[in-house]
Amino acid sequence: MAKGIVSAMPKGMRVTPTGLTAEGDRVAVEAESSGETATGRTYNNQYHFLFEVRDGKIQAAREYLDTLYAKEVLLDP
Repeated sequence: MAKGIVSAMPKGMRVTPTGLTAEGDRVAVEAESSGETATGRTYNNQYHFLFEVRDGKIQAAREYLDTLYAKEVLLDP
């Protein structure tokens, strides 16, 4: 799905953090995206990113989003 985002959103996509929590070596980020698809549809999704940080560097990252919504808007005609 990540490979298809560039062609599906030729004008790009803005991801705006809406919340941030850090505790120990974990950082949680709530965010929302906005953009226009190649077919002119509006795309807005909600995200949760979880980062694990060690020695000032990101060791792992996880991304959670509504994948069905993303598929329907970005990949289905």
